[in-house]
Parts: sequence; C-alpha cells; structure tokens
Amino acid sequence: MSSERYLWAEWPAPEGVKALVTTRKGGLSAAGFSSFNLGLYSGDDRETVRANRQLLKQDLDLVTSPMWLKQVHGIEVADANADNQETEADAAVSRQPGSACAVLTADCLPVLFCNLEGTVVAAAHAGWKGLVAGVLEATVHSMGVPPETIMAWLGPAISQHNFEIGPEVREQFLAEDIGCSEAFIPGRGDRWLADLYLLARRRLNRLTVNRVYGGEFCSYDQSDLFYSYRRDGKASGRMASLIWRVPSLP
Repeated sequence: MSSERYLWAEWPAPEGVKALVTTRKGGLSAAGFSSFNLGLYSGDDRETVRANRQLLKQDLDLVTSPMWLKQVHGIEVADANADNQETEADAAVSRQPGSACAVLTADCLPVLFCNLEGTVVAAAHAGWKGLVAGVLEATVHSMGVPPETIMAWLGPAISQHNFEIGPEVREQFLAEDIGCSEAFIPGRGDRWLADLYLLARRRLNRLTVNRVYGGEFCSYDQSDLFYSYRRDGKASGRMASLIWRVPSLP
C-alpha cells in the first residue's frame, strides 16, 4: 500500500472500525487531476479513475468496492450493503462488515460516523446545502442507535477564510439556529466567510453527538494533499472519505 495515498482518521473509534480520507497523491491521473482522483464525473479520463478506484480497493483489502453515490447535495441516506451503485444520495450507512461507506469531496465537508460499540458506520457529504437541509441529522437518524453513543470525524473541507458566501446562505442557517452566527465573519461587501466545521459541530451537538473529532484541514490551502473545486474549478479531482467495519477473523 502507498502510504501517501491515505490519511487515517485520528479518533478513538472502536477496534474493527477503519476510517480514512484519500489524498491526491500516488495515483494514475495526469495534468490538473494529478494524481489519485476518484471522481468518475470530474472530467478526468474515466478508465484512469476506475483504475485509481481499483488501487484503493486493493490497498485497503476491501471485500467489495465501496458504494459510490451519485451526490446531489441532498439528505438521502443509502444502504451501503445494497448492490446498486451510484444511488442518488449524499450519505450511506452500513452494518455489515466489509461494506464500506464512501463520499467524494473537493471542498465540501465529509463526515464519518460510528457508534461506540462499532456495530454501525456511516459517511455523509456535507456542503453548505446539505448542512442546512439536514444531511447530518438524516444520517444520524439512519444509524438507528442513540445519538449520544455516536462519534463523528470531520474530514478535509474548505476553511473559513477561503469560503465566501452570500448573505442569503447565512440567513438560511440563522433561520434554523440563531446561535450559529458565530460561524460567520464579514467578508467583502455584503459577503460572509463561513466556517463549515463549526456549523457541522453545532448541528451534531444539537443532536447530542458530542464526540466530534477532526476539522483541522483546509482543502483549498493544502494543494499538495487535497483537491479543491474553488481553487481549481473544473480541473479539480475528488478525494474519497471512507469508513467500514473489518470482517472478523475466523
């Protein structure tokens, strides 16, 4: 396995739960997609992306390929144990060992979940649209365990000083949680700079998910490690954030 391809989540997950995010290093893609691009619809050569996905499956010794979602910035949660690939959803949940949940990002926030017993795992794609619509709430609900027994890891997303939004976006968040005003600082003119990490933490805490880790990266600034759509536009690849339960040894 090429260690440069992966950053493992640093959190106290139970034994048997594996979680990571891929970097842009150590793959086969060329030019602006260099080099471990996993986004099949990013504009990169599809056969190359499929080859990168096969590398990931082999590296991680996955029993089956991750369930690759067709992400639409919504709140649908798919069953990662199902066989149907590219279900239109922005989160996935799995209770079966060996079935990996995966989300693709390039500035949006990936959130990985597991419960304290390690019996259920989930992954969510949380850009601002998904956050305000309730994708984290839908994912936690789909896990079917008490929220206070769930922990979450926040993967690499765009940091606040790079994430400029319009006033209408801020108003949507404030309409649901007036206290989230602390997640916004003034930008240029009527624009605001939004903290995706803080917005996610607030929503998780309101669900009584208080074991929240990660959140120290910036996909925009760390160009050597991560793809960023805001930085690179249509030439941006995608990272994958994955979580799965390891099958028990015989």
